[in-house]
Amino acid sequence: MKPRLEYYAKKLSRLNTNKNKSRGVAPHKPILLLSVIELIEQGLIKQNKIFLSPELIAAFLKYWSHLGSDLHRSNIYLPFFHLKSEGFWHLAINPNLESFAPSFKPSSLTALQEFVNYAYLDEELYEILQDPIGRTTLVNVLASTYFSDKTKSIENLFQINSFKDFQDRLREQGGKVYTVEELADEGKSVVRDAAFREVVVSIYDHRCAFCHLRVISSNSQNIVDGSHIKRFSEFRDDRIDNGLSLCKNHHWAFDRGWFTVDDDYRIIIFEGLREEFPNTKPMKEFHGEHIILPNQSSYFPRIDALRWHRETIFNQNEQLSLTYEDS
Repeated sequence: MKPRLEYYAKKLSRLNTNKNKSRGVAPHKPILLLSVIELIEQGLIKQNKIFLSPELIAAFLKYWSHLGSDLHRSNIYLPFFHLKSEGFWHLAINPNLESFAPSFKPSSLTALQEFVNYAYLDEELYEILQDPIGRTTLVNVLASTYFSDKTKSIENLFQINSFKDFQDRLREQGGKVYTVEELADEGKSVVRDAAFREVVVSIYDHRCAFCHLRVISSNSQNIVDGSHIKRFSEFRDDRIDNGLSLCKNHHWAFDRGWFTVDDDYRIIIFEGLREEFPNTKPMKEFHGEHIILPNQSSYFPRIDALRWHRETIFNQNEQLSLTYEDS
């Protein structure tokens, strides 16, 4: 084994896991490291910046469900923050918050995301993890040290993209309406929300249903959002037919009732808008046009959801006329 690989193998085999008599080993740190190595293997972490992304949280929850302890809570924010004590894991604090670092202790996933931009590894360790042999060696160290009776399970889990699997199940089931209890876990809620939005965007071919805009960057980021028609905070409705793919501008406008959609999927624009669009088509010129629809009719925006939006959100603007000429 190369000296630097051996050095990090020893570091990973000696993690502080807060072992005590009543609850045993807290497996959070090794599970987080397995999750990070998996995302590097899958090409989802392409630079030495580890964000608390839905993909990382989904991988962590997957490993926790098979390797975690019933005596501990599956909070990813705890190891993400406390791994810094191991010496090879570092935190990039969000701008203007550095002075609070000495006293900061995360109380939730949201609190940590507001404080920390991303984590990064020792550059040497990150380089080791670019090599398949280095990844395999360190995965084996984590497995044999902390989960010696489950090494075969870890091999199998490593091949599963849990975030993609969640999206696939959501698409196959047509989405889901959640109970309050199902949304109690903050990490699972992050995964749920991201999966819904990505599925909705994908069935609209990454286009804005309103203006047809489609822009995708080289790292697969796009300019549209998967938005809810009926507010999730009120209805907890993640059924795909409660979604619309909208660009940032028209998502904002839809949520504020500047436009809505009728039962025939035609756009209705709020009459009170004053617009200046020197280089593009103003919103009022979309009045009466049809939105883009998914290829599969079962994913079309649900009529009762559109009616709720018209009656509850759009009418807040005191729209007096919903008429338009047939197009």
